[in-house]
Amino acid sequence: MPILGAHMSIAGGYYKAVDEARRCGCDCVQIFTKNNNQWRAKVITAEESLLFAGRLEELRITNPLSHASYLINLASPNEELWEKSVAGMVVELERADQLGVPYVVLHPGSHTTASEEEGIALVARALDEVHRRTLGVKAQCLLENTAGQGSNLGWKFEQLAAILAAVKQPDRIGVCFDTCHAFAAGYPLSDPKDFKATWREFDELVGIERIKAIHLNDSKKEQGSRVDRHEHIGRGKIGLGAFQNLLRDKRFKHVPMYLETAKEDENGEPLDVINLRTLRGLLS
Repeated sequence: MPILGAHMSIAGGYYKAVDEARRCGCDCVQIFTKNNNQWRAKVITAEESLLFAGRLEELRITNPLSHASYLINLASPNEELWEKSVAGMVVELERADQLGVPYVVLHPGSHTTASEEEGIALVARALDEVHRRTLGVKAQCLLENTAGQGSNLGWKFEQLAAILAAVKQPDRIGVCFDTCHAFAAGYPLSDPKDFKATWREFDELVGIERIKAIHLNDSKKEQGSRVDRHEHIGRGKIGLGAFQNLLRDKRFKHVPMYLETAKEDENGEPLDVINLRTLRGLLS
């Protein structure tokens, strides 16, 4: 069976995210380790780390995953923001390590006034610097494919491949694949033949073995729109066929998959519960 879960809030304590994950029927959980819209971060205490780890074990929630702050932009040509982003990513990895979280998902960044090639070089240089500053840290970066809004990098598989080819320690970097982002970037996923072609291209350029996590999100926008708008499973433009293809693909049997959809209730039932039920129903 696929390993399915969702992003959960850490409001009230890291362990609260684990509690909510279990309440919704998750196998795994993704969190922010700090406010994702602020640079500053409250110190994680040893008690918080122990409580989080204990709750994961007690409730049998596996594969905890962290998502980095949206403020981080390793592709920025602005030297001050670039340095701040490098320092911010170091903090993200250190915090994940404190909590026993093995991976931190990171958007490659936006090259803004620089060229695409310059942006890729900046990301690679930033990752090299992050690695230099985190030699004793076990947590690793996962580059996430993007929808390609504005000057965002990572929407083409070639861009991810170029970043990986340019870093000095590519073995310290994995990939998080987002279904909504791939679809919005123009990659077809629904038709079985298209699904196979998309993954063949990814494997040739990046390598399927690099995928350590998958974000399961439907899309509010059309294929190729390059607009990042998540929708609930089966209610967007991607179609249930894409998710069925993914869940039944034996290559991803041990890759944890996380929902990143809205949290409101529908008829008194959390939508995470409904989305997970929809996904699991595709396996029957």
